[in-house]
Amino acid sequence: MSPDALMSVRQLSAAYGRQLACREISFELYPGEVICLVGESGSGKSTLLNTLAHRHRPASGEVIYRHARLGPVSLGALDEARLRELWRTDWGFVRQNPRDGLRMRISAGGNIGERLMALGERHYGRLRETAVEWLRLVEIDPQRIDDRPDTFSGGMQQRLQIARNLVTRPRLVFMDEPTSGLDVSVQARFLDLLRRLVAEMGLSVVLVTHDLGVARLLGHRILVMKEGQIVEQGLTDQVLDDPQHPYTQLLVTSVLAA
Repeated sequence: MSPDALMSVRQLSAAYGRQLACREISFELYPGEVICLVGESGSGKSTLLNTLAHRHRPASGEVIYRHARLGPVSLGALDEARLRELWRTDWGFVRQNPRDGLRMRISAGGNIGERLMALGERHYGRLRETAVEWLRLVEIDPQRIDDRPDTFSGGMQQRLQIARNLVTRPRLVFMDEPTSGLDVSVQARFLDLLRRLVAEMGLSVVLVTHDLGVARLLGHRILVMKEGQIVEQGLTDQVLDDPQHPYTQLLVTSVLAA
């Protein structure tokens, strides 16, 4: 593992059913870096993301994470309690459908405060104050703190999911197609917000997207996946402006022709 890396992925393979969905994936992620996984549907992007977060166990290979207290640890060697601790503290996971990442039957403020309560915060006033602060940060009217997420638009639900994940100030956030369900105007505002929060908080992000425009706007580096393998990787502008692999060339050409 590089001494500066936050996460090191070594020859990682993962199965989906009886088939390998990603094969022998290797790369490193650095603090404050956004890596975008791109490729067509079925290329293995989401399986890889879930395997990196250890929500899906790898078939082979390993993921080494630089734990804030323990230093570099192999995720496969951590027990469930340690993994749950990472999911509550160091990591966030933003889902494609915000309804899957929110508690729809509790208030917006409750969704934000719940992660803090998992860390031991019990003071109602502080929880509510923090929830108000985060609603403002994600551009939701704080007066809606007691409203349930099912009364929000899709864009507001996605912003609330961001607040729920970032309130514990994680070091690493996994995102699975966070803009795919948003219309164009809402998507633009959401991306601007996301880019600002990532920069201000110094987050490391692994983001799955099929949209090369999203990758160009947010990603420092890009990994192009085809049939479960990385066929090209590099700095985002370099890969998108001068693609070397025929598959990447096809992806870029199809976007330009659309």
